[in-house]
Amino acid sequence: MTFLHWLLFAISILLIMIVMLQESKDDVKNTFSGEKSDLFKNQKQRGSELMLARITLGLSISFAVVAILAIVL
Repeated sequence: MTFLHWLLFAISILLIMIVMLQESKDDVKNTFSGEKSDLFKNQKQRGSELMLARITLGLSISFAVVAILAIVL
């Protein structure tokens, strides 16, 4: 395995951990029924939620870039 593959593996582990730290915005009872919950419709992310969302976005973009580089190189 090359360095890019190890880097991709590390980013994927970090991405999984960050996603698991985030709270769900849907109610558990509405998950299986398919109904949409309007409880969090107008609520903005603040504090740690905003930080986790930005980290997730950054890790997902870096995952895509490293995955493309690993295929090309």
